[in-house]
Amino acid sequence: MVQGSYSQTQPVTVALTGASGVQYGMRLMECLFAAQVPVFLMVSKAAQMVIATETKEKWPANPDTLKADLIKRYNLNEGAIEVFGREDWLAPVASGSSGPGQMVICPCSTGTLSAVACGASNNLIERAADVVLKERKKLIMLVREMPLSDIHLENMLKLSRMGAIIMPASPGFYHEPKSIEDIIDFVVARILDQLGIEQVMVPRWGYSDSGAGV
Repeated sequence: MVQGSYSQTQPVTVALTGASGVQYGMRLMECLFAAQVPVFLMVSKAAQMVIATETKEKWPANPDTLKADLIKRYNLNEGAIEVFGREDWLAPVASGSSGPGQMVICPCSTGTLSAVACGASNNLIERAADVVLKERKKLIMLVREMPLSDIHLENMLKLSRMGAIIMPASPGFYHEPKSIEDIIDFVVARILDQLGIEQVMVPRWGYSDSGAGV
């Protein structure tokens, strides 16, 4: 389990979009809650369909209802999470004046990848990513697609040159995973590393489980 405290008050913006692999985003949220890091959450319409398809869950479309459900499920306080609708243009994530910090699109569809690369800002997820880029903050995009076309690769290169961190959902296997959850944890642990949040979910290469060098 992740270790942490509310000493980090800056929320992490998490967006789930319509690519396979919503389990990565759901597990990331769980880890952020455990680390007592506030979450600003956005869920695309396509992501809701994927959640219903890939899991036994069905997340409500209404942001307030979803917030209440997540607070109950994870036993959170009111300040732990805010959920924003797709056209909630008054949300803090819609403006650089709110001092955006870190955003993770997890999973990131290639449609969202394309929209962010060209600055479309047709919904709040795209606008929030645009804000993070223009403010020179950290944007992490967990792209989930294979094989990759020239269009996908060009968009990833373009965004990488803008400062975005492109993290395809490519788990390693040197930790000898015993379950799907172990594979998910490998990817989520790497995201937490990029966010600067301490994690002990996956042993680091060249170190024993205790953290000491081999």
